[in-house]
Amino acid sequence: MKKTTNKPALIPKMYCSLFGHDFQVSKKVTLHVKEYTCKHCKKELTTNSNGNLTELTPKFREINAILERIYNSRTERLKRKTITSSIC
Repeated sequence: MKKTTNKPALIPKMYCSLFGHDFQVSKKVTLHVKEYTCKHCKKELTTNSNGNLTELTPKFREINAILERIYNSRTERLKRKTITSSIC
């Protein structure tokens, strides 16, 4: 049986510890809440209620999913409302 090493994961972590993370938006939850992923080490962050970045834990992942569902239904309802009011 072949042993696996953690060398591939170690290099991106070392890069980030030396040069800092390179976060990119991975998901837009709402206009103000986004999820970010580091391009090198795959660390995930999200925007919290104060607008600061915080680690994307399972609890924040669930909060973001609910928030996204509410946001999408609200924007859909507003679109339908403006379409029906512009017809009348």
